[in-house]
Amino acid sequence: MLAIEVRDLRKHYGDLYAVDGVTFDVRQGEVYALLGENGAGKSTIVEILEGHRSATSGQAQVLGIDPAAAKRDFRDRIGIVLQSSGIEREFTVREVIELYGGCYRERRSAEELVALVGLQDKLNARIGSLSGGQQRRVDLALGIVGKPEVLFLDEPTTGFDPAARRKSWDLIEQMGTDGTSVLLTTHYLDEAERLADRVGVLAKGQLIAEGTPEDLISQVSGTTVSFMVPDTTELSEAPGVFGPLLGTEVRISGRLIEASVEHPAEAVNRLTSWALDAEVELESLSVRRASLEDVYLSLTATDNEEAE
Repeated sequence: MLAIEVRDLRKHYGDLYAVDGVTFDVRQGEVYALLGENGAGKSTIVEILEGHRSATSGQAQVLGIDPAAAKRDFRDRIGIVLQSSGIEREFTVREVIELYGGCYRERRSAEELVALVGLQDKLNARIGSLSGGQQRRVDLALGIVGKPEVLFLDEPTTGFDPAARRKSWDLIEQMGTDGTSVLLTTHYLDEAERLADRVGVLAKGQLIAEGTPEDLISQVSGTTVSFMVPDTTELSEAPGVFGPLLGTEVRISGRLIEASVEHPAEAVNRLTSWALDAEVELESLSVRRASLEDVYLSLTATDNEEAE
């Protein structure tokens, strides 16, 4: 079953094409991440799906409903976490949860929500006394107060400390497991890689790539081997020394050597054998597989080059 269905969606403002023929869908219980630079069209698409903006043309359906013509029943079935909610600072956490919860037929209790987002000791604290990260956790609590079938998350963990971000990731993953469909926008590529079942990459209003994080990462060749070149090695000689050892061209930045290799075990074995024979220490030696960030940077760089 499709929770969200988008077909040839377009939004124009005069000559500006904010969204230009985008097609994708989100299945029930799936976490789908929309990635893109500022101005790529993410927010416009999400606002159309939430019913806050109308499309120029194309089709957008959420739970089988056109959001632009949706009634109260539709609002009762979705949750929204905006980049900033503007909650009245004089409310306590309990009060604002109960206020927002009153808009839904079925809702979670304030006690359950603060436990889910890690604010148990702030239930009776005023919103204005909370840190920025804690206020974002309140935003997340309000987004799920009505037990939504579809949850829209717009940069949900901005301002979170590492522990709070991990807790929120666990919560989002659990919601997907429980059957909630999640449409996520984020600038944290590690967040998308961890949470998303599938990813769509936007550039200039168009969807330029889509797939699971694993599928997209597999398109980036090789694993990166990096280390600091020994002081005894002249930088001008580094390509001739380390290129053959790693089986590929090397990149030099200061004394940092990097190379993308297809067979990391073989490359590292040759490299470390040479270092032992030469009695040199390879400082900061690391082996890192390609990440979603590598894919994203490669895709957006290619798109920008083609546009020039």
